[in-house]
Amino acid sequence: MLDRLDAVLRADRHRPALLAAAPLTGRPRVLANAGELAELADRYAAALHRHGLAAGDTLGVAVRPGPRSLAVLLAAYRLGLRVAVLDPTAGPQVLTARLALARPALVLADAAAQAVAGWAAPLARRAHLALPDLTRIAPVRTVGRRLPGCAAALPAGSGPLPAVFEGDGDAVIIFTSGTTSQPRAVVHSRAGLAAGMAAVTALVDPVAEVPVLGGMFFVLVPALAAGAPVALPARSAAALARQVARLRPQATYLTPPQLRALLARSPRLTGQVFSGSAPVSAGLLGRVRRAGADRAYGVYALTELFPAAAVEESEKAAYGGDGDLLGAPLPGVAARIDDAGQVWLTGAGQADRYLGEPPLAEVASGDVGRLDGGRLVLAGRCKDMVLRSAENIYPGLYEPALHVPGVALAVLVGVPAGDGDEQLVALVEPEAGADPGRLRTALRPVLDRMGAARPDRLVFARVPLSGRSRKPDRRAAALLAATETNDG
Repeated sequence: MLDRLDAVLRADRHRPALLAAAPLTGRPRVLANAGELAELADRYAAALHRHGLAAGDTLGVAVRPGPRSLAVLLAAYRLGLRVAVLDPTAGPQVLTARLALARPALVLADAAAQAVAGWAAPLARRAHLALPDLTRIAPVRTVGRRLPGCAAALPAGSGPLPAVFEGDGDAVIIFTSGTTSQPRAVVHSRAGLAAGMAAVTALVDPVAEVPVLGGMFFVLVPALAAGAPVALPARSAAALARQVARLRPQATYLTPPQLRALLARSPRLTGQVFSGSAPVSAGLLGRVRRAGADRAYGVYALTELFPAAAVEESEKAAYGGDGDLLGAPLPGVAARIDDAGQVWLTGAGQADRYLGEPPLAEVASGDVGRLDGGRLVLAGRCKDMVLRSAENIYPGLYEPALHVPGVALAVLVGVPAGDGDEQLVALVEPEAGADPGRLRTALRPVLDRMGAARPDRLVFARVPLSGRSRKPDRRAAALLAATETNDG
């Protein structure tokens, strides 16, 4: 797929490739055309080769999404390097431990990342961003505009371009859960990365020249390889709504929090809309369809296997059973349920291994679920189980039912009861303008149908989110629920 992207970029050099929205009007502006991306990737490949990096070396990357980060990834792929992406939301200690495991030969960082690790650290922490002193991990070079205090710029490459690396090998390291003493790093091979992006292409089926809205690498590359320009989503909901109105994309990929914020602006959506990285309720997909989208999908994916399954709005809305319907595994993906109820997955796009560990025969999802006529139904995370009165309660089995009209987001969390037991609290975030009294009335029959899993308390509050994908932060939600329960 990345080889194909390189050829497509060079075939029509003047075609717009990466777009952004003008802040006030939402009008698309070109960040880079196809030829500029190809030339930037060539320069980075030559510079990295001149710096002494060779196939199998690890390159740390702390560059904001945009032309430079994509060009760095293309250059690394050309040389057979493996890329370790630095996530500024993970925290300095965790990142230091993770990169000690990955041992990068070089770190490329833009001025913003270096500011987060340096003089702007106090300000960045308010936005939950932090990076360690990158120079203690590996040599650092600056890409993009160099500001005072930044590392030396990556020197421009000269001479003939290095040969394209042929064959398989490690392509990318993505860090997932784990502690500072035992970090976990998912390693995807070049073949696995290509299979995952081919699966995205088959799911989205992008057509040339019509814009796609989305910033994820797994969405960006297949769209560009199909000849479609890609617009990076605006950060604010107001700007995103203007961007959607101007762009009229053929396909849109946003996380559930981004979608909820966008829908609050009453946008007119077009084409297909995909959402994932966090639970996607039938109600949210229904709102997307009512806003004009031709189709709306919830996508189930793991760091270890992307994408794994997808479900369309009408199928999810028609499902009346317990749990969260994820849909049938995508072509080439197989699922099984072990004796403990955990979902295991296999597929061509799965990770090769965890760094420092043997190859993976299959991937443990960490989710409890079942197969219903070949479709995956999620009951919750293994680690999120709540123990009440000696009964195991899996929140994900019941949370979808809490998303009645007027509910933006809802989670079930356990709160210590003081005797070794737990209370079950439903933390419900109303949509803007929703009346809590009416919501309580609408939720009453839902709670009554939950039987032994009926919550002990119902709390209306904003559900805390965390991480780059803005998933519900269950630990913070439990603390909030405990505080609200004790106060009330």
